[in-house]
Amino acid sequence: MGFGGISIWQLLIVLAIIVLLFGTKKLRGLGSDLGSAIKGFRNSVKDDETTSKESDESETPEQLKKPAEREQHSSSADNAKEREKH
Repeated sequence: MGFGGISIWQLLIVLAIIVLLFGTKKLRGLGSDLGSAIKGFRNSVKDDETTSKESDESETPEQLKKPAEREQHSSSADNAKEREKH
């Protein structure tokens, strides 16, 4: 007994029918296209992980401050600019 009640002979018959319908050349092309798509997906995920790690490491101390501290700092800078205008 195979997968879910399907025997190995039934699987071989289904495989033979698929090969007869599509042909080996088309199936080979489909397999290579699928493989290259998976490879591209893995590379993009790996690149995304490395860029996120690099961006985490490159944060400046200003970026690491709490949001309230950044607002306070930016509002005091805005106030200084307003004083210069008057």
